[in-house]
Amino acid sequence: MVLDIKLFYFFNNLVDKFQIFDTLVVFFAAYLQYFFVASFFIFLYFSAYSKRKKLYILAVTTFSSIFARLGVTEIIRFFYHRPRPFITYQIHQLIPENGWSFPSGHSAFFFAIAMSVYFYNKKWGIGFFVGAILMNISRIIVGVHYPSDIIGGAIVGVLVSFIVFRITKKLSKK
Repeated sequence: MVLDIKLFYFFNNLVDKFQIFDTLVVFFAAYLQYFFVASFFIFLYFSAYSKRKKLYILAVTTFSSIFARLGVTEIIRFFYHRPRPFITYQIHQLIPENGWSFPSGHSAFFFAIAMSVYFYNKKWGIGFFVGAILMNISRIIVGVHYPSDIIGGAIVGVLVSFIVFRITKKLSKK
């Protein structure tokens, strides 16, 4: 836990030095998610897959991301209540947030999308992983998550996506 708090302070102490940096991390932490989802639909629309395969990818990605965020993350938060950094410490908080901190719901949701896309298109998947990493590191910088929250959410998202992908792959062969 000490390393987690030290890493948190390392990232959070980057704010309040340059206005443009603060604006950029607020954008990444609070608004990049909308571009992320729009990019997913652009990926689907312009991919060479058949209409049926596109619907299949949409279903796998939607189920994975929603189950990771509203299923697994909320079950963990029901049993484990970790307050957000700004509640426990005097820090630089640039965006409002509420609820428990661990695991990060944003991280679970967007890493599930990134993993799902990666299964179908490696190049786009890597781009989605880069976007998810930028978004979630920014959420540490703006003071709403610890690094372990992000890592925990990423693990949830990737594992749920992997499990859903494997199950649907097996079911589609029958």
